[in-house]
Amino acid sequence: MKLPSLFRWRKTPAEILRENKRLLDKAIRELDRERASLQKQEKQIIADIRKNAQQNQMGAVKVMAKSLIRTRHSITKFYALRSQLQAVSLRIQTMKSTQTMAQAMKGVTKAMGQMNRKMNLPAIQRIMREFEMQNERMEMSSDFMSDAMDDAFEEEDEEEETEELVNQVLDEIGCTLNTELVQAPAGGTGTKAGEKKAQLEEPASLDGDLEARLQNLRKM
Repeated sequence: MKLPSLFRWRKTPAEILRENKRLLDKAIRELDRERASLQKQEKQIIADIRKNAQQNQMGAVKVMAKSLIRTRHSITKFYALRSQLQAVSLRIQTMKSTQTMAQAMKGVTKAMGQMNRKMNLPAIQRIMREFEMQNERMEMSSDFMSDAMDDAFEEEDEEEETEELVNQVLDEIGCTLNTELVQAPAGGTGTKAGEKKAQLEEPASLDGDLEARLQNLRKM
């Protein structure tokens, strides 16, 4: 008893493609079995031909030779049919993959449309403007707090003490360098001895350069 058309459901393209591919794969397997059977039969015919030829039964040999030719033609046809069925199966697989890709693109497009509809560009622009304003306010507040902290902890004589400390350090460095230049050893051989001698011969120019550098550092 057939069901009424009200309760029938239509197959989707994916289901139809899957069903047809299953049928093609089954047909290919059946062809392979038939071809294997024919190849086995071919070997048996060849053995019978040799046996009858040894017994000098040429009539039987001719009949079996015709059968062998037909068997080989059938095997060749089975190879051709299998190749054609494989080509159709590959085409179906390609269509199935294309259909799957189309469904995926459809879903992605739908999701992108929903996201775009939910995005409110004017609201996003307002949020960005507000973020920029609040960021500027935060930077101004940070600068104000930093200046206020510097003013609160800075003492009156701190600048003068800092200048005196810098001058003291520079004087100590200058004295140390001058002492090292005066107390440099005069011994040595080869190139090092020549360099030491050249340094001792021009102490005035080195002292002048050092003093000039110290004066520049004090002015900074």
